[in-house]
Amino acid sequence: MPSDMATPTTAQGFAYSREQFQQLVEDVLTMARAVGASDAATEVSEGSGLSVSVRKGRLENVERNRDKSLGVTVFVGQRRGNASSSDFSRAALEQTVRAAYDIARFTAEDPAAGLPDVQDLATADEAARNLDLFHPWSVDADAAGAIALRGEAAAFATDRRITNSEGAGVSAQQSHFFAGNTRGFRGGYASSRHSISVSPIAGRGAGMQRDAWYSSMRDADDLAAPEAIGRYAAERALARLHGRKVGTSEVPVLFESTLAAGLIGTFVQATSGGALYRKASFLLDCLGKPVLAAHLDLDEDPHELKGKASAPFDDEGVRTRAGRIVDAGVVQSYFLSSYSARKLGMHTTGHAGGAQNLRLTSRLTRPADNLVAMLRKLHRGLFVTELMGQGVNHVTGDYSRGAAGYWVEGGEIVHPVQEVTIAGNLLQMFKDIQALGADTYTSGGRTVGSMLIGRMTLAGS
Repeated sequence: MPSDMATPTTAQGFAYSREQFQQLVEDVLTMARAVGASDAATEVSEGSGLSVSVRKGRLENVERNRDKSLGVTVFVGQRRGNASSSDFSRAALEQTVRAAYDIARFTAEDPAAGLPDVQDLATADEAARNLDLFHPWSVDADAAGAIALRGEAAAFATDRRITNSEGAGVSAQQSHFFAGNTRGFRGGYASSRHSISVSPIAGRGAGMQRDAWYSSMRDADDLAAPEAIGRYAAERALARLHGRKVGTSEVPVLFESTLAAGLIGTFVQATSGGALYRKASFLLDCLGKPVLAAHLDLDEDPHELKGKASAPFDDEGVRTRAGRIVDAGVVQSYFLSSYSARKLGMHTTGHAGGAQNLRLTSRLTRPADNLVAMLRKLHRGLFVTELMGQGVNHVTGDYSRGAAGYWVEGGEIVHPVQEVTIAGNLLQMFKDIQALGADTYTSGGRTVGSMLIGRMTLAGS
């Protein structure tokens, strides 16, 4: 069942209540109208949290954060101005509104500028939909430090070859906001995000290897046990010891699920309105065309309970909808805000602020297709578990990244691999996705299993 704490109050550790934020929004919109704005939108937010880190059995850092902000966008016809303030006093808000208005008056007209159409905005009922995103964690610094120490201790206890640590950490964060505009939209909600991480080091001297693992959830009760995180992080670091280079060749490449999520992110960026109207995408005019392998579907569910990217409305107040983005490899929808949609002569898809809970699936995947099965499908090639550098050209699709992982022969891991580069072109890589594993992982609102690409260039020794 969704949490009954969806409406934030000062008793939950916030400095402002939902009612206070609502009043601030009404006040700012009234001020905007008073100075001569034809339209306006505003959002007020605050966040707070605790972050604790330990290293080698000792407390290292305790950080508490608390911030607040109010932003306002003012339209004078099709001229737009923005301003923000962390001071919520009436005088400061009036000054902020005036600043946004003055910027708008002296800004060139933009035919695409303006608030979303009224029919696209979330209704009051839609905006109030409870997606169970708010689970405050009342952990204090001592308790958070103890959790982090348990994770790090478990890593050291895994094997005597775990010789050092880059630390372990616990973070508990919560925030809430409320937004509104002069076309009637009002909405806001609270959310939380908590995490535990451990980063051990294996080996000694020039042969040392590090790795890390973490768990991140809306609800602290859903986090993995710190001991399990520590052990798994240690096992990953140990497995990388005695890594070797391999010869330059063209081979199949299996991306670990955590890295496959990044390839979905590249697809999203390439099919987002900003990249498309600027013609800075290798996927221009791909709507209705095959881009991914024909056995793949990409679905989006903005209303998933506790979802890491769930939202009842986007950053402009436009309602969000579940839907299929890619069907049998064919692109069905772009990711558009109202502004980018107008620039393209299209209609908003409710993606101001980005995609929401994407899941890539294959019509060929079976429940038994775990990582072991995926290694057998790879047969001979590179299993990649870490990528380095930013070698992606979003205009041409050229892809070149430093990589580390494991060499696989006969479907079995033979030895660790380090200091290599994998290269290809994303247009071909996307169509050459031969299989997805059932070993799904959710990273940043993108869920996918390990991904097998039929052929890439491996540059080694």
